[in-house]
Amino acid sequence: MIHLTRRALAAGGLALLTTRAQAAETIKWLHVEVNREVIAIWNDAVHAFEAGHPGVSVQPQYLENEAFKAKLTTLLQSPDKPAMFYSWAGGVLRAQIEAGVLEDLTEQTRGYADTLTPSALAAFTANGRIWGLPYALNKVGIFYNKALFAKAGVDGTKVKTWDDFLGAVKQLQAAGITPLATGGADKWPLALIYDYLCLRQGGKAGFEGAMRGENGGFAGPDFVKAGNCFRQLADLKPFQPGFLGAKYLPATGLFADGKAAMTVAISVVYNVQRAIAADKKGLDDATIGWIDFPTLPGGKGLPTDTLGGIVGWLVSKGAPKPTPEFLKSFVAADVQKKLAAGGYIVPVVKGADAAITSPFMRTIAGELARSTYHQNFYDQELGPAVGRVVNDASAEIAGGTMSGEDAAKAIEAAWKQGN
Repeated sequence: MIHLTRRALAAGGLALLTTRAQAAETIKWLHVEVNREVIAIWNDAVHAFEAGHPGVSVQPQYLENEAFKAKLTTLLQSPDKPAMFYSWAGGVLRAQIEAGVLEDLTEQTRGYADTLTPSALAAFTANGRIWGLPYALNKVGIFYNKALFAKAGVDGTKVKTWDDFLGAVKQLQAAGITPLATGGADKWPLALIYDYLCLRQGGKAGFEGAMRGENGGFAGPDFVKAGNCFRQLADLKPFQPGFLGAKYLPATGLFADGKAAMTVAISVVYNVQRAIAADKKGLDDATIGWIDFPTLPGGKGLPTDTLGGIVGWLVSKGAPKPTPEFLKSFVAADVQKKLAAGGYIVPVVKGADAAITSPFMRTIAGELARSTYHQNFYDQELGPAVGRVVNDASAEIAGGTMSGEDAAKAIEAAWKQGN
């Protein structure tokens, strides 16, 4: 869920090499990655595959996150469709399966799939068939700047509950520090807060029950309470000025540059914030902190329930025959270990997590290993139509123009309409 403009991507030297001569078979590969170190590892994997498959060329293509979501459905219907593309799984994946735009990879991955973490592979499995391969696990939490917390007299290690978190926001404001940076224009960064509050309040049973229409569905009391807790935060005006017009990456840059004390984000921001900081260094390990998302009083979710993604890759229907082989080589143990050693991912290949050296990424891997339930992002799990309503409602709550009850009603109405 990370983006840059195409021009910035090229100017920053982040684009994968695409100038090789046209081969007999070309695998067009669409991604959303912006980290130059990750792309360097990807380049090596591409070159190794091409060297072992004469006549095959891998042609990387980049779209920023929101453009990717907006254009993918149309691209998959076009003659110029990508052969392999990024996925957050969930309801969007299920819609793609129903639309018949994906290759069934069950036979091509037989045996190989056994090398992957079962829970990660399950995210790309439906009706007993494998439709894609996972690539990495991630988790949402609160990044914080230890120096700014110290200035405000806040101990980040003691922020455990929602009341603790609201108290920290107030202390930071009293010290003249912007508490939170967020990309409100993209809306989904705000939905991370709403999604997690719903998880803390209702837990796995609450979410699954809502999908079945139980206890008022997504308009039930647990979802109303979660929205009202979000409104509690919004009423404190904790975000940077103009946050509703700010895109995700520049907003994350504010945190990286020490202009906001916190950001609610996906764990990959640990590396991203360094790449986009004004000094290209960002917050180092001595300064950046991590708070597991706070618990709610009376919440039914377990403290060990987690929110995040299991991201991976899909192959489009009719893709060049070597595409599944490239995908397997791309999600191979050696590549995963390089990415894990660099602190870029929590890997999905069994045993590759032993390569993680970063203390921060070890923390994330540990939290995921202890997870009692891993909730996918609502805008992916509930499908694109309902996901848009969740994101819109989250932005409305954050902007102070919608109550928790009205947000819950809007999401339930969208869910009923589509189901």
